[in-house]
Amino acid sequence: MNWSDLGSLAPIIWAVLTAAAVLLVDIAAPGRRAPAIATALVGLAVAAAVVLSLAGHTETAFGGSYVVDGLTAFLDLLFVAIAALTILFANDYLEPRGLPIAEFAAVLIFAITGAMLIAGSADLLLLFVALELMVLPGYLLAGYARNDPYSTEGAIKYFLLGSFSSAILLFGLAYVWGLTGSTRVDVVSAALARAAATGSIAPGLAMGLAFMTAGVAFKMAAVPFHYWTPDAYQGSPTPVTAYLSVGPKIGAFAVALRLFVAALGPLKADWLPIVIVLAALTMTLGNLVAITQDNVKRMLAYSSIAHTGYILVGLAAYAGGQHSGISAILFYGAAYTFMNMGAFAVITALQRRPGVTSQISTFAGLGRRSPWLGALMALFLLSLTGIPPLAGFWAKAYVIVAAIQAGGWLTALAVLAMLNAAAAAFYYLRVVVYMYMREPAEDAAPLSPGLLFRVGLAVTGVATLVFGLFPAILTAVSSAADVLKG
Repeated sequence: MNWSDLGSLAPIIWAVLTAAAVLLVDIAAPGRRAPAIATALVGLAVAAAVVLSLAGHTETAFGGSYVVDGLTAFLDLLFVAIAALTILFANDYLEPRGLPIAEFAAVLIFAITGAMLIAGSADLLLLFVALELMVLPGYLLAGYARNDPYSTEGAIKYFLLGSFSSAILLFGLAYVWGLTGSTRVDVVSAALARAAATGSIAPGLAMGLAFMTAGVAFKMAAVPFHYWTPDAYQGSPTPVTAYLSVGPKIGAFAVALRLFVAALGPLKADWLPIVIVLAALTMTLGNLVAITQDNVKRMLAYSSIAHTGYILVGLAAYAGGQHSGISAILFYGAAYTFMNMGAFAVITALQRRPGVTSQISTFAGLGRRSPWLGALMALFLLSLTGIPPLAGFWAKAYVIVAAIQAGGWLTALAVLAMLNAAAAAFYYLRVVVYMYMREPAEDAAPLSPGLLFRVGLAVTGVATLVFGLFPAILTAVSSAADVLKG
């Protein structure tokens, strides 16, 4: 091993050290939350600075198994932001329930290190190991409220189904390795390009592609591999739900970019029909079931499934020959992170007092009880709907335009995406109606989020507005990160 290779892993190494430091600080100052939170946030800020210091150039490490490029930097920054926002939102929920923040922050940061490793993986084996490093801590976080039977149930379902999907994905990777003779992404891509030139692929390779598609589809909660999502989201502590709705999902799409685009790109004509079907089913079923929900956490869980479908439209557009599909995916991932985490944060504020549910009736009169929380929730829901000029509008617009430009069956997929976006307005705006056109319950408690929580909400709100009003900022960054389009 070349010791200089460790420099390429500097952001990941720093994140691991941050998680360890949080635990050490908690040992030195047991029961004190502020030092652990400060250590976690400062460590994540330094990790982001290290990522930025490596941005702007491309290099490989560990014999080509890991690559530092624009895509790695973009995704690393996004994962660090997800971890920081989750920690900002978590303490207001965990403290009243007597749940420790230090262990929560440490497990969360360890999960993010796995996601960051995915971002730069250029080897199939490393990609799988990184994926497991990301999802295993997620099982712990889902069951973090260990005295809550719903949290335990959701964690067990997530763990069991997640384990099966990991085995299926690994089985598919084994097929590809056996037929190409390598786990290196560039070598696999070259071997598949030669196979594609013959006009047909081996049955074993087709079977491997099917297994890999199923495994990755589960991680991103695509239909029909979505069954774990509603129970895991509803049962998890709400800050964990916020993390699960964006962190593992974007990590799964990072796997798709490194696996399907970089490694399996020569076979994109073969996996394009599968992605089209997955996108259509995921959008439609996610929205249709979300309409029937009276629990807002569960509604947003099905909404999250629908958004997976929208992002898959971008992947289909790439496979259909429109390279802008990749930058559209990256734009969507960043915009979705802030608006969706903001929506879950408002639910967290409502549930600060133990015993408060996330039923839609809980939101009655929120616009009068807490005008700024109501306004922010309306902002996030309108953005998730795709109302201009908010970030969610541009996110949907870019994937739909990419699909239209690709032509063929993708034009019909783009029309279906627009129809689904219109249908989603019903259940998003229903919450807004409750906030401003229903009287609050007589026993509704006053809402007083802490300082860190307010900072996190301000960040998500400003990002949702800025990326909507000035989309060129995020468009330029996501286009620069699109290093796979060639």
